[in-house]
Amino acid sequence: MAEQTSQAQTVTIDGTEYQLDQLSERARNQVVNLRVTDQEISRLNQQLAIAQTARTAYAQALKEELNSDKVKEQNADSEKAGNLAH
Repeated sequence: MAEQTSQAQTVTIDGTEYQLDQLSERARNQVVNLRVTDQEISRLNQQLAIAQTARTAYAQALKEELNSDKVKEQNADSEKAGNLAH
């Protein structure tokens, strides 16, 4: 993976520092490709975090709704049982 060091003219790849101006054009293009790809991975990770947060919220809302339905159902059953006892 490529990491840019504090100097704008170097890049560190697998622990070895390289001067960008001494790399071949093809190697510099690959560095650019790595940077673009790293940015896209970061963006996708942010999107994934958003989707996971939404999923958690939807699951919680479903649990609450199911519990609410269960309470309503239990109340209805209790009312029926009360009517039968009279």
